[in-house]
Amino acid sequence: MKFLTSLFLIALFTACNTNNRSEYLAMAESNEFPEMEIIQEHPGKQLMENNCYVCHNPKTSEEAMIAPPMIAVKMHYISEDTSKEDFVKAMIDWAKNPSEEKSKMPGAIKKFGLMPYQFYPEETIQQIADYIFDSEIEEPVWFEEHFNKMHGDSSGMKGKMGRGKGMGRNQVNRNTQLSIEERGMQMAQTTKTELGKNLMGQIQKNGVIAALDFCNIQALPITDSMATFHKSYIKRVTDKPRNPKNIANAAELQYIETFKKQVAAGEEIKPIVTTMGKEVAFYYPITTNSMCLKCHGTPGKELEMLTLSKIKELYPSDLATGYGENEVRGIWSIHFNE
Repeated sequence: MKFLTSLFLIALFTACNTNNRSEYLAMAESNEFPEMEIIQEHPGKQLMENNCYVCHNPKTSEEAMIAPPMIAVKMHYISEDTSKEDFVKAMIDWAKNPSEEKSKMPGAIKKFGLMPYQFYPEETIQQIADYIFDSEIEEPVWFEEHFNKMHGDSSGMKGKMGRGKGMGRNQVNRNTQLSIEERGMQMAQTTKTELGKNLMGQIQKNGVIAALDFCNIQALPITDSMATFHKSYIKRVTDKPRNPKNIANAAELQYIETFKKQVAAGEEIKPIVTTMGKEVAFYYPITTNSMCLKCHGTPGKELEMLTLSKIKELYPSDLATGYGENEVRGIWSIHFNE
């Protein structure tokens, strides 16, 4: 498996599946002072969520994690005398060449395995590391109990290491009823995690070509199993399908265009939610990063010709190439009852 920065490979799954869906079972603020300057969100936050959270998502249960949460990475790599420069350098060096000798988390390697090498631009890692060092990182609801069990009282690791405050601004309290948007995001994120976990296992064991075969057979069944688990209807749709079954309908195409404009403009991305009676429709974009381009980039550049040949074998009508980084590959289209 992997830890530290994680690839966001759900785009590989979008429109990449054909076989029988039943074969795979589920794992069971208003602005009061408009004249004040607006503080822009650190770019490293979105990069971290986009590139790392398939494997390191803090909303994933402890049992379903396939890598340690990013808060654990921060706690192990930052001490009271660690400078930002040192931390950023350590993250860049790690991403370029993951190894057991470099790691400060031997327990994570023992549990999850060594993170496989993935290419990320150095600037991307720098931005993510800069954000992690300076910011409170969202903490899973189970993390404090887990940490105290493994390491004893964690109070000595607060402060400069920045464990954060546990719940985090974007985290949902287990005892609070979820809003409609939060329910939709939970469905998208847990499905993304389940898809990513299975796909990462294939890449780790057999490489990208084998992952294409896996995607072709199992992506839709996994998605359907998660829909059954959430008692909802979950799809990943696109305007440039790999599998024609994943073509977006007229309304979804409009939402894709909306998200494309928002992403291109660097705007904050929020879900689109519509309701009709008690039925809720939830839409949220699936965006690309550098790893996605191994299957969706420019042929002969990021997309190797051997991989392209396999894509053409599996999907003769494929339209899902030619993407760059941070582009909208498709959207989550999720329907459920209030």
